[in-house]
Amino acid sequence: MTQLWPWYVSGPLLGLIVPLLLWLGNKDFGISANLRHVCAMWPGKKPAFFQYDWRKETWNLLFALGLLAGGFLAGYLYPGDPVHLNGTVLERIKSWGLDDPQAIVPLKLFATSALASWKVWVYLLLGGFLIGFGARYGGGCTSGHAITGIAALQLPSLVAVVFFFVGGLIGAWWILPGLIAWITGGAG
Repeated sequence: MTQLWPWYVSGPLLGLIVPLLLWLGNKDFGISANLRHVCAMWPGKKPAFFQYDWRKETWNLLFALGLLAGGFLAGYLYPGDPVHLNGTVLERIKSWGLDDPQAIVPLKLFATSALASWKVWVYLLLGGFLIGFGARYGGGCTSGHAITGIAALQLPSLVAVVFFFVGGLIGAWWILPGLIAWITGGAG
């Protein structure tokens, strides 16, 4: 494989996971529930929310591990081309205090050296908490609602996906630039 798959190949393949999981074992596709399973695996006294037989969900934990392994393997085998962005986007990224993108993620935020900054730790911990809380409060994450929920014609999943999209736009246009500028010392 020398290039990324087009959307019309990868999208339907991803969509076929839902009926395949239903056919193989009446399983729902989703990732965020794995955080609950990992917490339930923890020995000792736990809140009632984590007291269940997490072993029945081993397939989902293995699926998440497979996603991680696949991501690392793909990054190793296919390092990718340099990122090509519009000049206006490049100027905006530079105004946030980031360099020209050499990778799909800004190295100033995602390199190991970035962990030396307490601001990056606040960003990661707060972001992780909000994502985890939002996924549990909403009854699932984007993959659970957008792929499984909509495929099952669930109205709550459609509403959730609409608000995920609205929240993503608000975050990308008004919140993220300020946060990145706060971390990097840029103008925002």
